[in-house]
Order: sequence, then structure tokens, then C-alpha cells
Amino acid sequence: MAFRQAKWSEPMIFELSKSDKQPFMVDSEFREQAREALAKIPEHLLRSTEPEIPNLSEVEVVRHYTKLSQMAYGVDLGPVPLGSCTMKYSPKISEELASDPRVVDLHPYQDLDSVQGILEMMYLMQRWLSDITGMDECSLQPPAGASGEFVGALIIKKYHVDKGNTSKDEMLVPEAAHGSNPASSAMAGFKVIKIPTAPDGETDVEALKSVLSDNTAGLMLTNPNTLGIFESKIVEISDLLHGRDALMYYDGANLNGILGIVRPGDMGFDIVHLNLHKTFSAPHGGGGPGGGAVCVKGRLKDYLPVPIVDFNGRKYVFKYDLSKSIGRITWFYGNVVPVVKSFIYISALGPALKEVAEVSVLNTNYLMQKVARLKGVSLVYGEGRWRKHEFVVSFEKLLKETGVSAEDVAKALLDRGFHAPTIYFPLIVKEDHMIEVTETETKENIDALARAYEEIVELAYSRPELVKSTPVNTSVRRLDMLTANHPKTVTPTYKYIERLRTR
Repeated sequence: MAFRQAKWSEPMIFELSKSDKQPFMVDSEFREQAREALAKIPEHLLRSTEPEIPNLSEVEVVRHYTKLSQMAYGVDLGPVPLGSCTMKYSPKISEELASDPRVVDLHPYQDLDSVQGILEMMYLMQRWLSDITGMDECSLQPPAGASGEFVGALIIKKYHVDKGNTSKDEMLVPEAAHGSNPASSAMAGFKVIKIPTAPDGETDVEALKSVLSDNTAGLMLTNPNTLGIFESKIVEISDLLHGRDALMYYDGANLNGILGIVRPGDMGFDIVHLNLHKTFSAPHGGGGPGGGAVCVKGRLKDYLPVPIVDFNGRKYVFKYDLSKSIGRITWFYGNVVPVVKSFIYISALGPALKEVAEVSVLNTNYLMQKVARLKGVSLVYGEGRWRKHEFVVSFEKLLKETGVSAEDVAKALLDRGFHAPTIYFPLIVKEDHMIEVTETETKENIDALARAYEEIVELAYSRPELVKSTPVNTSVRRLDMLTANHPKTVTPTYKYIERLRTR
């Protein structure tokens, strides 16, 4: 296998700048107009130093940022199989419509009569998301998934305080739940009680029973869980929690695997957060912003963050008078743009929304069968079971037999033009990759990813040093993980920040 060593990387734009360059010309008439305008500004409002602007021509600026865009990888170029993140392709029609001036130029202080279209869209989203999840009311205010988790934990907290159950200070969190659940619970003031995973990949119900008590406030659970396995005992778990007057919270990070097939509300959950930027293609990552809508059963609707959108029979209005609301969780009305994109996505699919889950599950299990059979690769939990939207494989055996780690395999994927999946999570699986290809990937792309895994594993057994030296085809070679996280490592950036700080 021949590897091409990359010989180039792009400097920072400030490194390209030269003080003796003439970047652009301004005619004398404009300069005179600028002087006249500046003369009218009080001296104490004028800056005393030159702005930190690179001294470059237009063509140099254009070429610099075009090169950077060519060095970037995103879902528009190929699969981004980040497990638990649902990085699906985002339809361009959603981007175009959400960029319409009638959306982006809106101001949060506008009179409600002038934004009835947006309010109707938000109102319908509240209704649709309630129906999709089996809940009764939704708030679109949380700006992302983690804030949605935090909202759910705060609702659980206030629910018990209102009932006088101040001793309910424990939140149960399965170790195969979404990674930020423990942090969200702790931020809301709960003690986090970890529930182990049974050999079949599901929550250990007997272990749950052993810690369930009158101090239990709730359970934060993802279903399918982080292993991609559906919690088949979810109704039993729900009955156990409700028998102690504890609430069931559903983390919607993995909803893509059951969308339109089964609803969290029908499983016994009381609170659900949804990642609009994952499941409903808003999109995820740098293309954001995020949306972390929270939906609840009827008895909890007065606890939702405000405002929610209501219809008074004549027009759409913001409703603030929820008697037990936990208040705001972010500025104004949340991130409206992902709501618009998700509205378009759901409207376009309609009843076919169910196919999102069906195809994502098919793609996942197809790829799992190809990767899990490779030498040195194994499924640690629930072997022989089908997965939903994602699966987790361990390279522990490969590491022991060849010295090639899960990280090495991920870096080798970069050399073959693929974005690496989530690695080293969940923590209960050693040397793991958590892989999710979503419903938007073609069979050809999935086959190509499977071939890349097969090629890397074969190379690990024949010439492991080549895998361990990857990536070599990227603009930057492998970084020292510890050193790379220190600000002084990125010298030009650090020097520039220091210059601004000490001026």
C-alpha cells in the first residue's frame, strides 16, 4: 500500500499579511468623504490604534479561504459516521428557505402581528413534535441537546419540590445512556446513581431495583441506548420508577432509530428532549445552531420553559403564564432557524418519516455485519442482536495482537477519505468505535467504508507500523493529543491573542 505524504499546509491569514503591501486602492473622492465623516465623530469615540486587519488583496483573501474550505471535511463530501450524533445530510432546500430575509431579518422585539407566519410554524412544530413523541406539549426554547437535558432535570427537580418531596435528590443514569446525562443531572443538583449494563446490552433491571428508593427523583435514559440496543424491558422499568413517584426522562439523541415506529410517551416516559439538529436534519455541527425542544406529558406542561406559542382563536401569541414554569433557559424564543429547517424536513417527508428509522436501521445493521466479522474486531455486548441506529465495536483484540489501537484505526480512516466515527465512547467498551451511518448514506458509500475498515485491519496484521503512522494524506500529520490542547502549541494564534490581550 503506497501512501502519499502531504507537503503543504495553509498558514494563518495574519502570517500572509505584509506591511509593505498595497492591498487595495481607494479613490481620492472616497478618502475625502471618509475624512469628513470622521471629523464629525467626537475624538473620545475614535480608536487610538489601527484595526487588526490583514494587509492583503482581494484575490489573496479569496484564495486563502477557498483553500481552507477545500481542506475541510463535512457531510456534503462523504459519510460522517459519528455514533450518537446522527450526522445526516441536510437538504439544501431547507438551507435556502431558512436563509430567506423574511426569516433571518426578523427581530425578537417585532410586533407579533408582523410575525404570524413564523409563530404558526412554531406552533405546528410544538404539535407535531408532541405527536411524534407521544407527549402533550412542547417548548422550543432550549438551544441544544444538553440544555434540553438540563431542562428535563430542572423540571424533575421542581416537580418534586412542589410536592414537598425534598428528599428526592437522586437521579438514576444507566452507564449506556448519553454521555452528558450525568453532567446535566449534577448541574440540576442531583446525586448521580450509575446503573450498570447487563451482558445483553440493556440496562440491568436487577441492579436498578437494588438502588431504587424513596430518594429516587427520576431516570435519564436513551432508548435505543448508546450501544444501539433497544431497551426491551422499558415498560417494566417505567412501572418501577412510577411506583416510587419518580419521573422518566427520555434523551432524544437516538430517536433516529425509532422515529415513526414507536413513541417515548408510549414507553412510559414523562419528559423528552429532541435534537432538531440531529434527528430532523437542521443540521448538526458547525452548520448549526442547535435546537433542543423539550416535550412533556400533560401533568408537567406548566413546568416548561417559557415562552411557548399558543393560538387564542384569532392569532398566534407567546404564552408566558405557565404557573410552575422553570423560566427561561436561553435568550428570547430559542434558536428559531433550526425550527424552520426541521419544519421543512418534517413537512417534506410527511408519513414517510417512518422510513427514516427503517433505512437508518437497515444501513446500520448492514455495515455492522461487515465490520464486526473482521479479524480482531468484536461486539462486546449483545452479540447476535440486531442494532437500531448505531453499533459499537471493540478493537481491543486488534490492539493486543498487533499494537494497533482504536485511535490508530480512526486515523487510518482519514487517510482513505473518511471521517472517523466516535471513538472511546461509550466508556463501558474498551478500544471502541461507535458508528452511525444514518439513512442518507448510499449502499455504495457504506460498502466503501466497510472496505476501508477491512483494508486497515489487514494492514494492521501485516504492517502495523504503517497504520500507527497515519494520517499521512492529510494537511496535518497526527497531533500529540495532550500538547495539542495547550494554547501555546498553536504559536501564531497564541501570539496574536497575547498581542491583543496586552495592548
